Amino acid sequence: MHTNNNDGRPEKAASGAGPSACDTCGDSSCSATRQRSGESEQEFRERQKLEQRMCRIRRKIVVLSGKGGVGKSTVAVNLAVALVMAGQKVGLLDVDIHGPSIPTMLGLKFGSGRGVGDELLPIDLDGLKVMSLGLFLPSEDEAVIWRGPMKTALIRQFLKDVAWGDLDFLVVDSPPGTGDEPLSVCQMLGRVDGALIVTTPQRVAAVDVRKSISFCRQLRVPVLGVVENMSGFVCPHCGNITPILCTGGGQRLAEEMKVPFLGSIPMDPKIAESGDHGRAFLSHYADSPTARIMREIIKPLETLADGSDNKTECGKEKDLMREGEGAVE
Repeated sequence: MHTNNNDGRPEKAASGAGPSACDTCGDSSCSATRQRSGESEQEFRERQKLEQRMCRIRRKIVVLSGKGGVGKSTVAVNLAVALVMAGQKVGLLDVDIHGPSIPTMLGLKFGSGRGVGDELLPIDLDGLKVMSLGLFLPSEDEAVIWRGPMKTALIRQFLKDVAWGDLDFLVVDSPPGTGDEPLSVCQMLGRVDGALIVTTPQRVAAVDVRKSISFCRQLRVPVLGVVENMSGFVCPHCGNITPILCTGGGQRLAEEMKVPFLGSIPMDPKIAESGDHGRAFLSHYADSPTARIMREIIKPLETLADGSDNKTECGKEKDLMREGEGAVE
C-alpha cells in the first residue's frame, strides 16, 4: 500500500521480482528485453517496468515554457480535456513539483492520492486520468523543499508505478525552465511525440521561451508548435479583444526559430474563473469565442492520434535518448 513519507513524497511498497523479459509489444529488438552492460538486476527490473508502462501509451506530449506565469498549466489542462472530448483515452501528469496547480484547476483535493499494492492510482475525472504530487500533499500550503535527485526519483515513480493503463495520449505539464523536471521527463518517456511551447506576447517572455525550443532540439524532441497565451483582453460585455501586452511575440518567436505557430489565446475572465473553481474551461464554456479559438489551436495536435502505433519502436527510441543523456546531465 502507498503511504506518505514525512516529506510528503508518495512511498510505494517493495515490488517483487519482475519478468525476465518484457512481453508488452513482442518486439525482440526492444531495449526492455535485455540487460545493459553495467546495469544491476534491480536497475534492469525497474527500467523494464518503466518501459512496459510507456509502451502502453501511444502518444506523449510535453507542455513546456522557459518562463513561469505564462499559462502553461491552463494550456495543458485544456489540451487534455479537448482530447478526451474527441474520444481519446488521456492521462495528465503534473510534474511541477514545487507548484502543482493541476489539482486546484481540476477541483481535486490535496491529499486524495492513493495506491494499491505497488501501484499508484490516478484520479479518473470524467475519463481523464490525472496524477500530481499535489494529490499526496496534506494541504495546498505544504512546501516541497527537495533537491534534484528526489525530484527525479518522483518523476520515475509517476511514470513507472502509476496505473495509467492503455492511453492514446499522455500530456505532461512541466515546470518552467530547462532543468531537472523537463529533462528527466523527456529522458524517461523514451519516445516523445512532441513538445507544445507556451509563451506570452512580450519580448521578456519570448527570450526565455526560445531556450525551451533549443532544449527540445538538443534532446531530439519534435516541437509541435508555439502557443501565444494572454494575447489581448476579451471584454466580458461585448466580446471584443483589446491588446494589453505587445502583440505578435509568439508568432515572431515561431518564425525566427522555424517552428509552427499554432495561434493566440486571449485573456478571458472565464478562463481564470474556471481555474479558480476547479473546472476545465473547454468543457464548461465550450460555446464561447475563446473556446473556439482554443479548439482551433489544439486541432492539429488531435491528428497525432491518427498516426501509426509506435509500440514496437519505443525501446529503440529509448536507447537513442539514452545516448544523448551525457551531454545534458
